[in-house]
Amino acid sequence: MGEQHHAKFPQEVIDEYAALGVDLVAMFSAGHLGTRMGVQVVEASADRVVGTMPVEGNTQPYGLLHGGASAVLAETLGSVGAMLHGGSSKIAVGVDLNCTHHRGARSGLVTGVATPLHRGRSTATYEIVISDEDGRRVCSARLTCMLRDVNPSDAQRVTAAN
Repeated sequence: MGEQHHAKFPQEVIDEYAALGVDLVAMFSAGHLGTRMGVQVVEASADRVVGTMPVEGNTQPYGLLHGGASAVLAETLGSVGAMLHGGSSKIAVGVDLNCTHHRGARSGLVTGVATPLHRGRSTATYEIVISDEDGRRVCSARLTCMLRDVNPSDAQRVTAAN
């Protein structure tokens, strides 16, 4: 969990945020919670966000992947997609998260893939499918984010927090 990986962003997104002096890695990271849980965003665009998380360290008392851990991965990936959809003038704030847990995972990595269901001016909704290393669906989630205008201090707060 200690090794850091950096997400792959489309070049136009890198350029847009760099012009504003914003650190994309910090802006689109999983934050402190995601870091503690080993969440890694490995691919990111408004059309598709992919991330991984280890099962180890994120289990409930029966030794299965904790449903809350799946929710953290889902909300992280869906929020990154919504932020990329909104662009540098918007910030995504989660307003609804729904998770259905289909099967348990006891070891290895789970991978989440977030794809858009709706991308509007004021909201964005993403479906997140979390699968185990054998490609079996562990969790289906749906996240809706409100897109609000960025205040000048928002980017500074995110960078300072990471």
